[in-house]
Amino acid sequence: MNIKAVALRAGVSTATVSRTINGSAKVTARTAARVRAAIQDLNFLPDTNARALGSGRSRLYGLIISDITNPFFPEIAKAFEDAAVEHGQEVLMANTNYDPIRMENCVRRMLQRKVDGVAIMTSEMDDKLVEMLSGRKIPIVFLDAGQPGPGISVVRIDYAGGVDSGMDHLIGLGHRRFACISGPLHLASALTRFRAFNESIARNHLVTHQALIREGNHHVDGGHDAMAKILKSGARPTAVMASNDLTAIGAMGAIYEYGLRVPEDISILGYDDIQLSAFTRPALTTISLSRDEIARTAFRALFRTYSQNPIEPVQGEEHLVRSRLVLRKSTGPACS
Repeated sequence: MNIKAVALRAGVSTATVSRTINGSAKVTARTAARVRAAIQDLNFLPDTNARALGSGRSRLYGLIISDITNPFFPEIAKAFEDAAVEHGQEVLMANTNYDPIRMENCVRRMLQRKVDGVAIMTSEMDDKLVEMLSGRKIPIVFLDAGQPGPGISVVRIDYAGGVDSGMDHLIGLGHRRFACISGPLHLASALTRFRAFNESIARNHLVTHQALIREGNHHVDGGHDAMAKILKSGARPTAVMASNDLTAIGAMGAIYEYGLRVPEDISILGYDDIQLSAFTRPALTTISLSRDEIARTAFRALFRTYSQNPIEPVQGEEHLVRSRLVLRKSTGPACS
């Protein structure tokens, strides 16, 4: 089966079939629908390599994430791929595991595959690697890092607003002795959340004991170990702010192991609202970030930047994604 058979079935020229396959705006919606129907009827599979050579586009977008074991990132990957499929694009995904060498290899692989744009959904990005991409005029979108520029867009997360709403909720329940289990503080997102916690403590004229502040690793084991150290210190809090939901879930495990209850003895607040958080016992109160909104905003930024001018990418934009408090059962009134 070849492109001529598709053209014959649809009653159009082979050039029109090619334009339809490549997503050209020159083909009317009615004609494009007829061509796609012919492609489906004949079970025609376009040669993507030939298509890329002919159009100068690979119709392939790169997606770089930090940690595929954290449910936050697969949910982003799914939403990003859903948006790509809706626009007739494909996705090449890479997982860095927070490793700078692996990150560099990911970028080189994207370049070798001649991607039309890269969504970097991680905060650990070397300036040299950004230059490798932007120097080849490949559109980039960052998650909460960098600044907009030609071909570069940024999706900002309102981390501080989320932390403030969570802390206001806990303070409203009468909590005054807070612990905080941060994420790795070399990560911009974790540092931003930790700073927002400290600013809320200062703004409300509260004091935290140093033993109540611990750095975790954004995994369940890190949250468990940090919470165990807090409880072992004897400086028991009435509420804990965790940098993400996995940390909060690990902290809850440690609390139960010490014979305490959530939320009767200690309230727990997470961040991200991963799917699992609604099914813990008790269900986790958390700050929700819409992975669908983050991913689709990132994809649209790339698609817009390339589509408007694939030769000289247009000026990128900054997009803000807000977070919101989700009340469940892991927070309650402060114990006396």
